[in-house]
Amino acid sequence: MTGIAQRRVATNGIELNIAEQGEGPLVLLLHGFPESWYSWRHQFEPLAQAGYHVVAPDMRGYGKSDKPQAVSAYNQVEVVKDIIGLIAALGYETAVVIGHDWGAPTAWSCAAHYPAQVSAVGALSVPYAPRGGVPPLDMLKEIFKGQFFYQLYFQEPGVAEAEFEADIIVALRKFLHLASAHVDLESLPTKGPDDDMFTGLHDPGVLHDWITPQDLDFYVEEFTRSGFRGPLNYYRNLNLTWELTADLPTIIEQPAMFAAGDKDGVIMMAAAALEDMPKYVTDLRINELIPGAGHWTQQEAPAAVNEILLRFLKEVA
Repeated sequence: MTGIAQRRVATNGIELNIAEQGEGPLVLLLHGFPESWYSWRHQFEPLAQAGYHVVAPDMRGYGKSDKPQAVSAYNQVEVVKDIIGLIAALGYETAVVIGHDWGAPTAWSCAAHYPAQVSAVGALSVPYAPRGGVPPLDMLKEIFKGQFFYQLYFQEPGVAEAEFEADIIVALRKFLHLASAHVDLESLPTKGPDDDMFTGLHDPGVLHDWITPQDLDFYVEEFTRSGFRGPLNYYRNLNLTWELTADLPTIIEQPAMFAAGDKDGVIMMAAAALEDMPKYVTDLRINELIPGAGHWTQQEAPAAVNEILLRFLKEVA
C-alpha cells in the first residue's frame, strides 16, 4: 500500500476522496457496493509501474467523500457527472474509466454520455445492457413476486441500514462471503418478500484468503464512520435513473473490455446481457470469464484482473 496518496477533490458540486498513484494517462477505477477505493488496492502498484496515473475515488456516499442527504442525489446521472468532473479536476481532457459492481454501470454510462471525455471503458462483473423498456423496479417486482430479492429489500429507507449497522463486521462478513466464489448460490435458503437480509445466512467467522482480517477491519472502520445510507441509496434510484436517461445512447463505440468471475452470481442473473453485449459494445477488445472467481473480481483474482487491465491499457492508453 506504500505510494498511494489520498486527497479530496471538488467535482459536480461535492468533494470526492480519491486514492492515487503513478503518473501518465489517467485511469479511473470505480468501486461498487459495499466497498471503497480500497477494493482496488491490488491494482494501484502494477498499473502505476506500467506508466499510468491510477485514481480510485470513494464514490459519493462512501468513505471520506461527501454524502448528500437526499435519496435522489444518488441517481446515476449525478454519479456520472461526479466522474466526468473528476477528469477535468485532475487536469485531464480524457480518461480510461473502469468500474466494478455499481461502478460498472457508471463506467458504461460515462462512456455513453461523454464519449469526448472517456477514451476507453472497462467493466468487471456487470455487462453492458441498453436501457430497458420498463422501469427496472417494476420489472424486478414482477420477476421476484412472492420472493426475497435484496435490491427490493433495500428500497425502504432505514430498513437495510438498521440491519447492516446493527453489527457491521458480521454484516460485511456475511455479505462478502455470500457473493464470493465459496458459496453455491443455488443452495441458499429460500426467503419470502418480508424476510430480512442476514437471518439464516452463514457467518464464516473468518473470511477467505483474498480478504485478510486487516482488510475487513478497514471496511468496518469506513462504514462505522460513514454508515450505509448513501451506498444503499444507489439502489433506490433505479427508476429515477431510468426516467432521466431516456436519451441515453444504446451503443458504446469506444474501445472496451469486460471481465467477470465464472462463479459470480451477477453473471448468472445477467446471462442474456452478457450474450448480447457485443451487439451494443462495438469495439469489445476483451470479454473474458475468470475461472474460480466470484463477484469480488479484483480482490478475489487480482493477478488475473491485473493481467487483463494491463493488456487492455497497452492497446488503448
